[in-house]
Amino acid sequence: MNSEIKIGGLTLKNPITVASGTAGYGEELSGYMDISKIGAIFTKGLSLEPRKGNAGNRIIETPAGVLNSIGLENVGLEKFLNEKLPFIKKSGAVAIPNIAGHSIEENIELCRILSETDGIDAVELNVSCPNVKQGGIAFGTDLDIFSDLLRKARKVTKCALIVKLSPNVTDVTSFAVAAEREGVDAISAINTFLGMKINTRTRRPHFNNKVAGLSGPAIKPMALRIVYQVCSRVKIPVIGLGGISNFEDILEFLMAGATAISIGTMNMIDPAVSEKMVAELERYMNEEKIESIYEIIGSAQDK
Repeated sequence: MNSEIKIGGLTLKNPITVASGTAGYGEELSGYMDISKIGAIFTKGLSLEPRKGNAGNRIIETPAGVLNSIGLENVGLEKFLNEKLPFIKKSGAVAIPNIAGHSIEENIELCRILSETDGIDAVELNVSCPNVKQGGIAFGTDLDIFSDLLRKARKVTKCALIVKLSPNVTDVTSFAVAAEREGVDAISAINTFLGMKINTRTRRPHFNNKVAGLSGPAIKPMALRIVYQVCSRVKIPVIGLGGISNFEDILEFLMAGATAISIGTMNMIDPAVSEKMVAELERYMNEEKIESIYEIIGSAQDK
């Protein structure tokens, strides 16, 4: 039984990972499970300098998930390299830093430095961030800006380059095709959907930014549909995420074509869920006499 998967030059022991923004820097989950047992940890989004994040309300539950407006609060690159990364490496886990710069130049510098750092074999570029030099438009919603960013990032990134797509566009697959054309090694699909909450007492939006990112089980059918469509258009690996809450969800994403999956909001409900899903995957492969995880991947796609 072989559950290993490949992303560029990186081999992961299994396809179960935790999504950026929901698991801190790995240490936060280590008290609940052995983080070396899962495929990888996508760390909290990084900027060159520390960020305090958004003011005001930052998170609220919905009937089937959460809305968040954290604002990419993080410790900054220096503290990550000196304090956070050493813990992940010592634990035996695989770290994939999420890059969340607010300009092309910041993203390029983060890609360059992190890809040259010992112990980092892949980075994930978050294109849902606002580009402050382009009036706040997200990198991932303008195809020309998106392509330009990836072209420049690819030139300086010496490890596997993953791009995390935004679902808040008319056709996500066109961005996936452009990403493959620009030479990225894999695609994460998808980030949060834009949503909103209004306080009926104050008659004002709950969040200072008015809109926020919706995650959790509510978005799973839409995320699964996007992953299926993206996998039918590109040949590079796709990491599927969005509302995964149980093992059947994982199987659906893998069968849709995802090479790996990321668990997000469920980490806040059960911090040990990803290690449990590794055990579930092993049990399933044994019971179904599946020798390689690639027998599952893409099995629901039209041949």
